Amino acid sequence: MGFLIKIKGKELKDIDLYLEVAVDSIIEGKLLGFPTDSVYGIGGDPLNTEVIERIFKIKYRDRKKGLLLLVADYGEAAKIAQFNNMADILVKHYWPGQLTLILNRSETCIIPEEISAFQNTLGIRVPENKIMLSILEKLKARGRFGGIIGTSANYSGEPPSISGDEVARKFLSPIDFIIDGGRSKSKISTTIVDCTSQEPKFLRIGVITDEEVLDVLKKSKN
Repeated sequence: MGFLIKIKGKELKDIDLYLEVAVDSIIEGKLLGFPTDSVYGIGGDPLNTEVIERIFKIKYRDRKKGLLLLVADYGEAAKIAQFNNMADILVKHYWPGQLTLILNRSETCIIPEEISAFQNTLGIRVPENKIMLSILEKLKARGRFGGIIGTSANYSGEPPSISGDEVARKFLSPIDFIIDGGRSKSKISTTIVDCTSQEPKFLRIGVITDEEVLDVLKKSKN
């Protein structure tokens, strides 16, 4: 049976103990349910292959589809992925925020290939949600990689969860620790842009539209 903690309306300093418990849970190989700046997510240690396997199983996710990562900052992302000019432009404009980038793995990438369905790419973003950023920063402070798996909290093919209560109703038993920060501001998952070629490829459109992204890239050339 998992543990659900409600923190809506509370300051970070007032929930620091719970955030430390969340970090402990990640390090111990447990699964975490959490709010983001878009919909709720399920995550855990991206370096732990058993955690990766558990997430695929509880979501009934196709093993040919990779899992996305949330990282603390550009520096953590650069440890595992290769950034080109297009990706750097989008990072400066949209991170932290609701834009996920598909990037090639770096030569020294420590993330298991199971995360990305054995492809040479990773899906990464820096969230703007203060709770998640705090957890990611705490992982870094403990000498860990400042990132976690950040896939949406839903069974594959179903709508994403938009509250901690909804995550609990679906997953309370298989998820060890759920942080309920209230209802999501958005019911839409993040926009995903593949930056591995010369032109951007839009894999999913969320709050950030393809027109906005193309306009940002166009203005950067002027």
